[in-house]
Amino acid sequence: MNYYIQIRSRNKAKIDIDVLFRDMGYKNLTPNNNSGNAIMRFILRLIAVSKILFTLHKGDVLCLQYPMKKFFTPACRLTHAKGAKVITIVHDLGAFRRHKLTIEQENRRLANSDIIIVHNERMKEHLSANGCKQSIITLGIFDYLTETESSHTTPKRNQPCKVAFAGNLARWRNEFLYHLEEETTTWTLEAYGKGFDESHKGNPHLHNHNMISPDDFVAQCEADFGLVWDGSSLDECDGEWGRYLLVNNPHKTSFYLRAGIPVIVWAESAMAPFVLEHGIGIAIHSIRELKDLLVKMPDETYSSLKSNAINFSKLLGNGTYTRRAFHEAMKIIG
Repeated sequence: MNYYIQIRSRNKAKIDIDVLFRDMGYKNLTPNNNSGNAIMRFILRLIAVSKILFTLHKGDVLCLQYPMKKFFTPACRLTHAKGAKVITIVHDLGAFRRHKLTIEQENRRLANSDIIIVHNERMKEHLSANGCKQSIITLGIFDYLTETESSHTTPKRNQPCKVAFAGNLARWRNEFLYHLEEETTTWTLEAYGKGFDESHKGNPHLHNHNMISPDDFVAQCEADFGLVWDGSSLDECDGEWGRYLLVNNPHKTSFYLRAGIPVIVWAESAMAPFVLEHGIGIAIHSIRELKDLLVKMPDETYSSLKSNAINFSKLLGNGTYTRRAFHEAMKIIG
């Protein structure tokens, strides 16, 4: 029997994994309770971990999402004490981005899992190079579940080209947004999110749409591309979040693709090889490249990218990559 501990997070990626666990027939150890109270969530997680002792048996598998704060190591150890195995899917590496753990501490923690599912080959290499000995499977890309489907399936581009950017719009997180005046003369940026500095009135080609639900974005967004970028610079992704793109699969990549929108990614990012291999977007070293690139892109090239993105939308909406990774992990466990 396969089990999981429900995360009960506001994080979309973690919520989707919980849904897919249930769809794959895994049994939830977390008691049903819709309370948003932090104390109650702690208690429910504690109950779920405790249930390992009374529920799991030899040959069973427990599937976990990482990070899981204080409960990850106890859950793994109790599972092994019952003769069962652990498969862990990684969302974030604390040692790489938040630096709350050293690399050695994080590897010791992850060593409690029998199999680890990571974002991409770059993240796999990072863990292996720093001493991780576990079997590691690469996810490829995060799935993205929505109730809606994209209604914009035409390969025809807007004139000028519309580029969507979804995320935190505050200066402390994405200062680059406030330095695009000279770069957006041939295209427009459609910004979705919170924190935009309303005192910034210098760019008539930047349109702030505020927050939008994932279902509405997928159904309504008419952008031609989705931009995956972080930091203050137009010439690279910098800062803590920007450098994290070197090993991370940003969830917003899946967000755009679920809407049937090809993506624009940083050429140095871990996501770039996947995007180029599957023909679902373009990779750039600098945002300054877009001024000419978007205007000169042949219609045939864009039509191919758009068609591939629409096909990918269906894969992500079905949970294809998560299902595939856990199926492979189960085969390894035997």
